[in-house]
Amino acid sequence: MNAIAVDTASDTPRLFWTDHPRPKPASGEVLIKVHATAVNRADLLQARGRYPVPAGASTIMGLEAAGEVVELGEGVEGINLGDRVCALLTGGGYAEYVASPASLLLPLPDALSMEDAAALPEVFYTAFLNLYIEGQLEAGERALIHAAGSGVGTAALQLCRLTGNPVLGTASASKLESILELGAERAIDRHTEDFAEAIREWTDGEGVDVILDPVGATYLDANLKSLTTGGRLIIIGLLSGASAELSLGRLLMKRLQIKGSVLRSRTLAEKEAITVAFKARVWPHVVSGALRPIIETVLPIDRADDAHRLLASNQTTGKIVLRVRP
Repeated sequence: MNAIAVDTASDTPRLFWTDHPRPKPASGEVLIKVHATAVNRADLLQARGRYPVPAGASTIMGLEAAGEVVELGEGVEGINLGDRVCALLTGGGYAEYVASPASLLLPLPDALSMEDAAALPEVFYTAFLNLYIEGQLEAGERALIHAAGSGVGTAALQLCRLTGNPVLGTASASKLESILELGAERAIDRHTEDFAEAIREWTDGEGVDVILDPVGATYLDANLKSLTTGGRLIIIGLLSGASAELSLGRLLMKRLQIKGSVLRSRTLAEKEAITVAFKARVWPHVVSGALRPIIETVLPIDRADDAHRLLASNQTTGKIVLRVRP
């Protein structure tokens, strides 16, 4: 089969489509003939050697894929050859074939294209996990989504709208209209506005209950100012750095919680538990069409280099999808 490999001979890694051994499904796994995959920030880091691959995971990039089941590993039941599926992966999506635990498969409705399906797992799992499981967002509580125009951000906005949680989002000016359309009650320009002050005004000084933050260091102090008593800050990325000063007094007086959360390195058992909850609470709304991935563009897999540069530009809204097969 062919898969994307990384040439690290120069300062700028080059991605190229080349021959690679075809995986075999282990016990409890299936082999998926990949029709589409999608680009995530972790792929950019991995291509530059800055994201260690979890033990036992494929070294090929790609954290999600959509396609059809073409081989069953030992012990797999309830899944048929030819089933249309998508799946959250620990790696291997940038390829013609990928092996996945059968327990992580999501069955595709006929109306959902392979390109749309490929854009779903990573961002909707991440948003669901961190808002409702880690963040314990409850009915009526308010949320702030940073980088709200990103893949995770656009998924989080839709989930908050679905569950009736008032939500704000920060983004660059070109994305503000889009995030309002996706459910944000207030869109904050991250370059020209003080989001802590905007939240203070919007909530009459009370603050929000949950913040989903992929930015990290430079937002820490303003995030803590923006939380209400008992608020939860869920940090899912470190785009601005990993070190910052922390006001312990504010943390204590407001009884705040700060959680760090990653998805890729979780155990299979953890991912299975998330999948069960995701199938019950989120997937029916995907099937009905109430939730949908926001896709900036679809490119052929041999243009993965262009896709990485486009995502790194920070000019995209939603996901970039790579089409593996017509």
